[in-house]
Amino acid sequence: MARAASRFYSAATAAAAAGGYGVFLDGRALKTPGKLPFITRSEVHARLAASEWEAQGEEIKPQTMPITRLYNVAIERAPQQRGAMIAEFKKYGGTDLLCYRAAEPLALRERQAKAWDPWLVWARGQGIDLKTADSVMAITQAPKSLDNLADFARAMDDFELTLLLHFMAVFGSAVLALAVLQGALPAPQAYELSRLDAQFQAEHWGVDEEAENITAQTRREVEVLSRLL
Repeated sequence: MARAASRFYSAATAAAAAGGYGVFLDGRALKTPGKLPFITRSEVHARLAASEWEAQGEEIKPQTMPITRLYNVAIERAPQQRGAMIAEFKKYGGTDLLCYRAAEPLALRERQAKAWDPWLVWARGQGIDLKTADSVMAITQAPKSLDNLADFARAMDDFELTLLLHFMAVFGSAVLALAVLQGALPAPQAYELSRLDAQFQAEHWGVDEEAENITAQTRREVEVLSRLL
């Protein structure tokens, strides 16, 4: 395991920089791991990232800095891999969590319908008409719907696209991620919707402590990233 880096600065601040707003460690501009300028799209974002650096103790722990990590990806990966990222989002629409329902028990099936159907209806209003099934077999979705899904991703800038894919992976749903980026659904609420099956299992079979710890950590990260919206 790589050794954590020791804190090498006294203060982290945010300020205007070429192309936007940056984070400064004792007055020196922060750069990404690939040595590119760490530039955010707004002063608020720069302040949030700076607060992550300011909150570090004697050791710098990247896992506690989700905003910094997200921007590193947006700056270094997104410009060169936009096509692949858009294709990944489109492909995810074909296996969206909201489309796969439990055949049984009935209580879970009904809970899924009540919680998830409204967001498939919302997606339909965006030109994304996705079918559902109560089988693990893959569903063949209409190509036009998946193309429309990709068009939303294509219209986003590098930061938005990076955040979209991050939420998509966390939620297991392209629809929920898009609803969050479109301002139709708060990110913390989307996360709870994505955990419906796990919550049902916990209610009936008990809580797994390790899984709960992971859930709590993910919930905190989603809350932090939601501030970027």
